[in-house]
Amino acid sequence: MTDDSIHPQRTRTLITEDLLLVLFQPDSGTIAGENTLFYVLAGGVLTDLARQGGAEIRDAGIRGTLISAAGDPPEDELLRPMWDYVLQKPRGVQGVLAASGPTLRGPVIERLIERGDLRREKRRVFGFFPSTALVEGGSGRRDELIAAMRAVLVEGEEPTERSAALTALVSASGTLPVLHREIPWSGATATRAKSLEQGDWAAGAAAAAVTRTMIAVVANSLITSAVVANR
Repeated sequence: MTDDSIHPQRTRTLITEDLLLVLFQPDSGTIAGENTLFYVLAGGVLTDLARQGGAEIRDAGIRGTLISAAGDPPEDELLRPMWDYVLQKPRGVQGVLAASGPTLRGPVIERLIERGDLRREKRRVFGFFPSTALVEGGSGRRDELIAAMRAVLVEGEEPTERSAALTALVSASGTLPVLHREIPWSGATATRAKSLEQGDWAAGAAAAAVTRTMIAVVANSLITSAVVANR
């Protein structure tokens, strides 16, 4: 399996999109970790920006780690608002996630529907009241993403840059145990996931090194956000 090609025609799919698709629970039609989802999706966007050369990390000494814009404005409209935000001035990771996350859920769901990964299904509550539910779209992409994560976490396969980033973000969100029916949860699984959060995977390319560093920073912020949200 190549790095960005679960399906060859979808090489421009964002990690942010795959992240929400993995968190979608087909049995219930819900999304795991809704209480911190906007932080998690913003973490995905920041990771996507870094992978495309649009964001970089700066050590600001006593001010901590700051995120600043880099390169040209991203073409993808989902990434542009965050790039514009950090273009104004370097900002802390927690602030970037909080400022960018709240508007992401709807647009990402719409993209997944457009791609056929999810679809809306009309239903009736109590047989009378019309409602709409999200269901799998039949593309098979979620199954393939889960299989790639399971291969890394359970079977010990060396991850690609993309699968490592996706797995690390899911783990940092605190929702990985929710997937236990598809990815068996164990101490070994947790340990492997934590190592990915810390950027501990083999990757020789410069772009992969940037992703590893950004993932470690984002994962730390997501864990902090989850702790605060669940108090």
